[in-house]
Amino acid sequence: MFTLMIVVFVVGYLAIALEHPIKVDKSASALLIGVITWTLLMLGHESFTPPAGLEGGAEAAAHGGSWVLHELERHLGEIAAIVVFLLGAMTIVELVDVHGGFMVITDNIKTTKKVTLLWILSILTFFMSAVLDNMTTAIVMSALLRKLIKDKNDMWFFAGVIIIAANAGGAWSPIGDVTTIMLWIGGQVSVNIIKHIFIPSAVSLLVPLAISSFFLKGTIERPEVNSDMLGHGDFVTLGQRKFILFLGVGLLLFVPVFKTVTHLPPYLGILFGLGVLWVVTEMMHRGKSEEELAPQKLTVSAVLRRVDVPSVLFFLGILLAVASLQTAGHLGMLAHMLDNSIGNIYIINTIIGILSSIVDNVPLVAGAMGMYPLSTYHIDAPFWQLLAYCAGTGGSILIIGSAAGVASMGILKIDFIWYLKRISLLALLGYLAGVLTYYFMG
Repeated sequence: MFTLMIVVFVVGYLAIALEHPIKVDKSASALLIGVITWTLLMLGHESFTPPAGLEGGAEAAAHGGSWVLHELERHLGEIAAIVVFLLGAMTIVELVDVHGGFMVITDNIKTTKKVTLLWILSILTFFMSAVLDNMTTAIVMSALLRKLIKDKNDMWFFAGVIIIAANAGGAWSPIGDVTTIMLWIGGQVSVNIIKHIFIPSAVSLLVPLAISSFFLKGTIERPEVNSDMLGHGDFVTLGQRKFILFLGVGLLLFVPVFKTVTHLPPYLGILFGLGVLWVVTEMMHRGKSEEELAPQKLTVSAVLRRVDVPSVLFFLGILLAVASLQTAGHLGMLAHMLDNSIGNIYIINTIIGILSSIVDNVPLVAGAMGMYPLSTYHIDAPFWQLLAYCAGTGGSILIIGSAAGVASMGILKIDFIWYLKRISLLALLGYLAGVLTYYFMG
């Protein structure tokens, strides 16, 4: 069963990586490997040793598979905290989006100079991603690019740099990327990650920007845009858009404060924020009938249908699968192998970051969390900080390596080979420059 679990995980992983050629959604594959690996662990529990820290120790093995159920329930609690947080955060962002909140930012971008526009959009993306998350920011900015740039190659190039900016911005914030959320909720990092990872993340963006500025010349041609396509017209006033934007962003920023003050889990903070925004939007539209609200999709029930539930189920499935490998002892063996063969945390994390451009960074980080307990690397240890940076920014090297890249690829129909030729080297240089920056800062 030990080997069979690995085989199932690898086959499932290949199905996730080859999602488009085989035309099977990665969420389905993730859910299957999550359930199958735990099933194999339960059926073959006699051949596994219960985790050393498990209450009951060796005696647990004598009580059938009760120790497996105990571990499943424990891991499910940790996974549910991440899933609930993601659902709350995604719903808040969607509420802001459908009310035209992001238009307050995008409507004020007037320049047509390529270099100036690239710097403005990239820096804007870098900071938006830290507050919202890299995938949502990439979606918003990709939608903006279609309204700002007519030429396909120019649009694709800008999108490539924005993917780098979104992943770099998400790496230094506790709420900017799924992997940093996982590390934050798991207790591996705290809000101190900002002061340690901000500069390396900024370097990983500034290097590609500086290189691009040397060969990017001229101005962009803007497409003709129908103003009716940008929002809900007069249905949501400019004042309401600004209010919802600032309230939504403020509630997201309040989550780390909530955790620090109350010592309660972040998912309660995000649910509090969602509840506040829900009440405010309901009151804002209380004088309007359902017939008026339905076409605009401004109600929370309509917004919830826009939330990317398949992505949430993907995280659930893959985190369950990784938890099963951790419980069975696979990840502990891998940790010992890495320590014995490499040992250097900078090299280990750099490899993890490069791997995250090929396979999803969520299971890679989940695997590292399982391989190295907090007793090995304490909270805010350099290993966890560098892991957050590498897993977050390394995914930019290939367009399929991050949620931001996949989202932009889908919206703008960016070609994989084109990205490999035009953007991958820029992303790699920025990534390595950030690693070196963190090394010398330490």
